[in-house]
Amino acid sequence: MKEIKNAILIFAVFSIILGIIYPVVITGISQVAFPHQANGNLITENGNVIGSELIGQNFSSPEYFHGRPSAVDYDPIISGGSNLGPTNQELMDRIDKRIQKIKLEESLPSNFTVPSDMVLSSGSGLEGYIYVDSARLQVPRIAKARELSETEVEKVIDNNIESPWLGTGSPMVNVLKLNLDLDNLRK
Repeated sequence: MKEIKNAILIFAVFSIILGIIYPVVITGISQVAFPHQANGNLITENGNVIGSELIGQNFSSPEYFHGRPSAVDYDPIISGGSNLGPTNQELMDRIDKRIQKIKLEESLPSNFTVPSDMVLSSGSGLEGYIYVDSARLQVPRIAKARELSETEVEKVIDNNIESPWLGTGSPMVNVLKLNLDLDNLRK
């Protein structure tokens, strides 16, 4: 009987410490030290939240940068990958279809190698970033659709390049930030 009382007491103590006190302390520290990140890296314009730096959105218009494809249609509630393996024919067909679509949209030659981040969805299906080379690939289409010079669109990319954390990896750009900067060019 004594063991049962001790087990219940230990369960109650750890439930209070790890289920209430620890989360409240960590949340408080996060709100003080990193408020932007703790609140989801939200991007606001005129007081309205238009998105998060961390969650990709579906931009399909020719005048916008296109991000990585999403296996979950950019729905943050059901984030996840496709769960299809590299030898799965359905996945191979999807990738081939995406490659052909990008080559057509971007007026690329048939032997052009499309960057992998433009045809493969991320593990979460919500990636908000693409590599700089993938953004530069889209410059002619966007410049034509917006009646801008390619130099102006390149400058938007250059102003949004983010270096990799701790210097490892390739520089990337946030697709939502790029598209907001494009919209703000003519204002």
